Amino acid sequence: MNILGLSAFYHDSAAALVRDGAVVAAAEEERFSRRKHDDRFPTNAVAYCLREAGIGVAEVDAVVFYEKPVVKFERLLETALAFAPRGFGQFLASMPVWLQKKLHLPREIDAGLRVATGAPYTGPILFTTHHESHAASAFYPSPFDRAAILTLDGVGEWATASWGVGDGHAIELREEMRFPHSPGLLYSAFTHYCGFRVNSGEYKLMGLAPYGEPRFVDLILEKIVGLAEDGSFSLDQRCFSYAHGMRMTSPRFHALFGAPPRAPESPLTQREMDIAASIQRVTEEIVLRMARHVHAKTGERNLCLAGGVALNCVANGRVLREGPFDRMWVQPAAGDSGGAVGAALAYWHRHLGKPRTTVAGDAQQGSYLGPSYSERDARAELARMGAVFEVLDEEALAARVADELARGRIVGHFAGRAEFGPRALGNRSILGDPRDPSMQRRMNVAIKFRESFRPFAPAVMAERQREWFDLAHPSPYMLLVAPVADARMRALAEEERRARGTDMLKVVRSDIPAVTHVDGSARVQTVDAARAPRFHAILRAFEARTGCPVLVNTSFNIRGEPIVHSPADAYRSFMFTDIDALVVGNLYLDKSAQPPMQGADEYKRSFRLD
Repeated sequence: MNILGLSAFYHDSAAALVRDGAVVAAAEEERFSRRKHDDRFPTNAVAYCLREAGIGVAEVDAVVFYEKPVVKFERLLETALAFAPRGFGQFLASMPVWLQKKLHLPREIDAGLRVATGAPYTGPILFTTHHESHAASAFYPSPFDRAAILTLDGVGEWATASWGVGDGHAIELREEMRFPHSPGLLYSAFTHYCGFRVNSGEYKLMGLAPYGEPRFVDLILEKIVGLAEDGSFSLDQRCFSYAHGMRMTSPRFHALFGAPPRAPESPLTQREMDIAASIQRVTEEIVLRMARHVHAKTGERNLCLAGGVALNCVANGRVLREGPFDRMWVQPAAGDSGGAVGAALAYWHRHLGKPRTTVAGDAQQGSYLGPSYSERDARAELARMGAVFEVLDEEALAARVADELARGRIVGHFAGRAEFGPRALGNRSILGDPRDPSMQRRMNVAIKFRESFRPFAPAVMAERQREWFDLAHPSPYMLLVAPVADARMRALAEEERRARGTDMLKVVRSDIPAVTHVDGSARVQTVDAARAPRFHAILRAFEARTGCPVLVNTSFNIRGEPIVHSPADAYRSFMFTDIDALVVGNLYLDKSAQPPMQGADEYKRSFRLD
């Protein structure tokens, strides 16, 4: 049975194809459209999923959408009435798209499928709830027969957080927290206040937090967040405008922190760093309390997480280290895009009652669920662009890449199937030497064109992770932050310990300074030969040359651009940035061998800043 899962019309639209309980393909629409966080119907992603499955739309047995739009509309209407007359402005502003599309989703899905496939779809169109989709995406691909489930995000229909239990093919959701009290909207409000874009800049806020002191925690808990012991909370709505206006925060919020929101792209001050540290600390406390409550209620040893807040890898790391659960699994596409996978799996297992078999590791297949390119297609695409390349076998390619990285050069790596979710896990990655103290700045400023404070993640051979990081748990999806091992840290001079703000970036804290956060932690990706044989081989070759089994791994894109989708995308990014070498499959390209290419400024301007 072929089930097509869809998420769309808010942000990060995606499609996923599940066949008899196995995820065959999944992709975000932004990768194809080149429009970051694309919320439109996932026409291209649908076409890809069917193509990967080798079927036409007539062979799709069911289409399942990741939330229930009528219930969501009910929430918008009730919120407008509850906040009347202030809420009517936002309600009226949202009406055109609801009246044209969102209240008529079966019609919109039919039309979208026809565009994607060129043929009509005649099967059923079904709907799950938003948090059911998240819960299914968290539990069903996990390696656990039984587990507690915790989902946290901005808002679906009404729920903003929920918990339950997964057992075999069954999921029971037992409690939920409801709008307008929301962990995701709380974090997004502070994202907006610190001058970053909502639904995009939350990663920046998390990355900024280690540079600050959490001196506003008491203020937040006394004036804004009424936090209960079980992790539930209420938000003082006088501090926010998202329920009734077009902004996230109110004048009362601004008065509490003594200033209006920071203007986007303006200089960051210690105040924003301290605010980021404070809301990050509060968020971690919320997630920890919720996890402890769920454990107390269920007695389960395993925990599964999903929802946009589950992408807060610092909070995840604390739950694993300090929480009561033995093991934890986080859906790598934890945000709305993963709802497409969850919707399809929920229909297969929960609603049809089909049995489930757990897979060692997990059933997410490394999250390598997106498109791939054959060598023939890659050659043709690169040749059309005038690219000069040589062909290497696997062993020679790993050796060449390791040599280049050991020389301090930066390599773009494009191979195999694309990752599903926001993290590049080696197949659509930019790689560098983590031992180089200048690497973080080089990658941020000359390649990513983004703020210099933004951290990078280490990819480490799984069999070496304990030697380099205080982390015993697998972290293949880059969703856990852990301390760098004491043996890899260096003692700091008194002057270095006194550094504050972005001056902390100048301090070399460890043997791998390019991936060590200013608090001595790192967002770790563990790489094993079974999930990622090519990437593991590169790491092994780099260790043979340097004694270091760790590489900098960041997504292959510039600021504001979706992760590269095609060999042509990869080549443009390679040519218009300071990447020194490019790998596309088994094709190796050196920057010095390439003919000049025009259009760098237009390329950089073509993507809206994140």
